[in-house]
Parts: sequence; structure tokens; C-alpha cells
Amino acid sequence: MADEESRDTHDGHDTHAGHDDGEARAATAVRGPAAAWPLENALFSAVVLARRLPWADAPARALGLDLLTHEGMTRALLGHLKRTRSGRPVRLRTPFGTFLVPLRAGDAAALLAHAEREGALGAAAGLDTGGRRYGLSPHAAPDAARAREAAPPAEALRALVRDDVDGITGARRGDGTLDWQVWRAGTLRLARRVVVGAAAVEDTLLSEVLAAATSAVDSRSGEARTAALGRRLAPYLADPDPASLAGRLAAGGEGADALVGPVAHALALVSEAASTTVLQALALDAAGAADSPERAVAEALRHWPPVAAAVHPVRASFVWHDLAVESGTEILCAPGLLPHEPGADGPAPWPGALCTAPAGCAWAPFAELVATETVRALRAGARPVLISPRFGPDRLPDTLEPGELLVALTDPEGRSGDARITVGLPTALPVAAPGYAPASYAALAQASAERLERHAESLAACAGHTGWNDDEAGEHFRMVLLGHADRCAKAAADVRRAAQRLAG
Repeated sequence: MADEESRDTHDGHDTHAGHDDGEARAATAVRGPAAAWPLENALFSAVVLARRLPWADAPARALGLDLLTHEGMTRALLGHLKRTRSGRPVRLRTPFGTFLVPLRAGDAAALLAHAEREGALGAAAGLDTGGRRYGLSPHAAPDAARAREAAPPAEALRALVRDDVDGITGARRGDGTLDWQVWRAGTLRLARRVVVGAAAVEDTLLSEVLAAATSAVDSRSGEARTAALGRRLAPYLADPDPASLAGRLAAGGEGADALVGPVAHALALVSEAASTTVLQALALDAAGAADSPERAVAEALRHWPPVAAAVHPVRASFVWHDLAVESGTEILCAPGLLPHEPGADGPAPWPGALCTAPAGCAWAPFAELVATETVRALRAGARPVLISPRFGPDRLPDTLEPGELLVALTDPEGRSGDARITVGLPTALPVAAPGYAPASYAALAQASAERLERHAESLAACAGHTGWNDDEAGEHFRMVLLGHADRCAKAAADVRRAAQRLAG
């Protein structure tokens, strides 16, 4: 019967496309979701698991065989399921669970919103590409108007993030690249300042307790960890920094106890956006795939949402239009796994890139604003250069893990040649991480060659200053500087040839 139901096309029309929740549809008998065929289950599982190996479809990409890429195969499967099930959500069996999968972003939003109104949903969990579940920050936010009133405006944010951005750029390695651990520590520091206040900037334990409480959602230790988070936040909320989000929220009259949940959730979203999305946005900027900080952050959230897939457990049966959803069902919404439609601008944004609350999260726009202002501040003092992985604006990778992303921040063009030594960074180069492709090492070598060239230009400019003309010692040191400049230029040429050899 399930197969017969799956072939029901409702006279060839898609009764779900383009309708909002609550709008009348063609009268049909209430029934359960159609089950996918075994082959469809196998193909869906293969497509999802294949995203763990982003390089696996490189030959198909190189040959222009879009149908054989991850995105092409998933689009074809999704299109097949839409055609054979009239666009209705499908029950799919995978190695990591059986899920009810909406096939359209609009249907996912309407289905979850209806279930939320019915009180039928439990706490959502994230699902990574390996099928492992992880905790998500419990949704806690005021209404949209109150959140907009409490959120520091862009001008105030620029002042708040300035010091931490300067610290991040000052902690670059010798070739200008950003170490992931140093980057994450700096961005978490920034998030604590913006959300909790200046007194919490150095409280690294706060971020650790927050991460532990989030990962322990629905576990036996969840309640204890949540209580520990409340105790850690209590001193900051008793007398909140008026410049921070917590201080502005407290100005509305909420007590310290009532602020714990909203402030913790805001800190979780801002921390994720600052540490992950900002780095991805810098990579998009460096690749020429975004023309502004706002666009870079929006594209990063759209193409690589921090919550790529979420599982929503159904705790009570309900009916959505003509679809009966039983208690015990798990609804999988995965815009980060399923592809966007041809011509669309990235994957569908549902569920929210940062928070999966069915009705939306008022803190998500604020977290995006913090990410945008952080990118703007970094971009104002440096030029991002993408080292690894290499990609262009016309072909973005399916996944972009921040821990595997290597970006350099170089001095803006035109700053050398003014008779000053402008490098100003430690000379030690980072230890190359094992497992990089030769092209990645080529990019590192190319970045080093460019730095050597800038150093040579800076030394030559310094030697050309008229202050060396006064005596014999000045002329002697001028020759020394010019000799070093020549050696740096020759070294740059040698490194560049090595980079070209590695690049093939």
C-alpha cells in the first residue's frame, strides 16, 4: 500500500507547492506518509554520507559532469521523490535512523510550525554528515521587537569588537595565516564581551560550561550542567554591563534569573557565528564570491549553515493537512544536506542556519550582525587570502569545516614602499599540517613568496631614505639593507618557482 500511496500524484498537480500553513487544499483523506523504496533509501543514505568526503566528486566536477557531483545526485534524487510523492514529505530509512523528510523548505517550515502550535515537538538535536547527533542550544529569546530593542546597534558593535579584532590580527603566524585554536579563542572572547559584558571577556570557563550544557541537552547530566551555567552567569547578570546585550536586556526590567536562558542562548549563537561563520565569510571574500561583509556572512550562512540538519522528535500525534504524523516520528530538516534548486541562491534557509526554532529565533539576526561587523573590522585592517582549500566564486565546496580552513590576513596593498619596515610580524612560519594536498602547500608557498617580496620592497624603500646620506656609516648600512633586499627578492623567486611546481 505504501508504494501505491507513493505513486499518487493527485491528478498530476503538486498540492503542497506554494501554499502557506492553514490555506485550504484539495480535500483528501488523512493518511500517513509514504515510505521510500529500498533503493531510494540506499541512494539517500549514500548521498548524505558522501558529503563526508568532499573531494570524492572532484573528477566529475573537473569534467563538468554535474549530474555525478554530490549536488547533482542529490538534486536528481530530490526531484524524483517530489515527482513520485506529489511533493509530500517522505519516510526515509537511513543507517542512522528513520525520518520523515519534507522535500521543500516551505513545507518544512509549515509542518514544524503547526507541530509546535500543537505542542507535539520535543527538543531538536543536530545531525552531522556522519549521522551523529549533538545537542543544540535550547531556544530562549524574547519577541522580535524586544530583541531588536535590546541588541546593540551596528555602531556600538564596531566599538565593542575593535579590541578583540586587533588581538586576533596581532596573533597571526609568520606568514599571516590564522591558527584555528587561536582564532576560536579570540572570537569566543569577542562573543563574551558583546553578549555578557567586559567583565566576562577573560572568563574562558563560561564558554566551556556553555558548550558542556549545550552538548548535554536531554542527557542525565543536562540539568546539572544547565544549573552550572546559571551559576556561572549569575555574577555578570546581577550587575550587567550596560553596553552589552545582557545589560540592554536587563534595562527592560527582567530579573537576573529570567535573563539566564535568553543570555545563554544569545551567547551560544553569537559564539558560533563569530568563530565559524566569520572565518567562512573571509574565505568567500578572498575567493571573490562576495562583495561586502553583509553579503559574505549571508552567503556563508546560506551555503554552510552551522546547523546543517536537525532532527525534531514528535512527542504527540497530530495531523497536518492530509498528513497524519504519529508520535515517535522524527522529522529531519536538512537544508545543508539537500541541494538548492537550479538558479536558486544557495540551499534553502530552513531550518534556521543558527537556531532551529520552528517560529524563528529573534537572536539569529543579532548573531548575524555581530558576524558582519567582525568581518568589516577585520577587512578594514587586512586583506584576506585563501590558502586552503582553494575554490572560486563559480564553484563553492559542499562543506567548509572551519578547522580545516586556512586563511591569511595580509597587509592591505599599497602600505609597503613608504620607507618603513611594514611586515611587523614574527618570522616563524607555521608547522605544516599533514594531509594537505600539494596544491595547498603551493598556496602556502605562494603566500610566503608574496611576503618575501613585500619585505624586499620595504627594505629597498628604507634604504632609499635620504637620512642615510649624511655620513659614511649611513652609506654602509644602506648597502647592507640593499643586500638584504636583493636576497629577499631572490628567495621570493625561488619560493614562487617551488609553488608553481607544487601546483603542477
